[in-house]
Amino acid sequence: MRLNSLKPAPGAKKDRHRVGRGVGSGWGKTAGRGHKGQKARSGGFHKLGFEGGQMPLHRRLPKRGFHSLTRDDIAEVRLSELESIQVTDVDLAALQSAGIVSKKALGAKIILAGKLTKKLNIKGAELKASKGARAAIEGAGGTVELIEAKPAAPKKEKKEKKPKPEAKPEAKPEETPKA
Repeated sequence: MRLNSLKPAPGAKKDRHRVGRGVGSGWGKTAGRGHKGQKARSGGFHKLGFEGGQMPLHRRLPKRGFHSLTRDDIAEVRLSELESIQVTDVDLAALQSAGIVSKKALGAKIILAGKLTKKLNIKGAELKASKGARAAIEGAGGTVELIEAKPAAPKKEKKEKKPKPEAKPEAKPEETPKA
């Protein structure tokens, strides 16, 4: 076998249909488009889901669901994942460098899943822990120091509105003496 004698398998390559090349070709006259109608005409195209002017199905059905734009901002961290981490002081940066949490994550929540035998110190404003996870970490001899975010500034009290002055009785116009 030589490179110049290589051929594709028989039947693997078919000639394309050359439509509109006369009646003898088998694809002449209407060129496989049938007789009349929108699909037979040039430019006879309609968009996907078009139903001839009838209200399309995707617009007849109600909208459902919700796609949160902030879904991936807070990552979940299992206790079993904390077991594999090398450092003892755990914060969001340590979780990101270990590859447990995405680099895009703005925070993380530690949940009770798996077992923890290491003594870890969890700290940071971006981290949260469930009650069970906090109990498991403290049960293993670790500490959980979660800095709460600063509370929002207290709202200013609204000023009391002044009572509206009572309407004065209308004064009668003075009559001018006729000359």
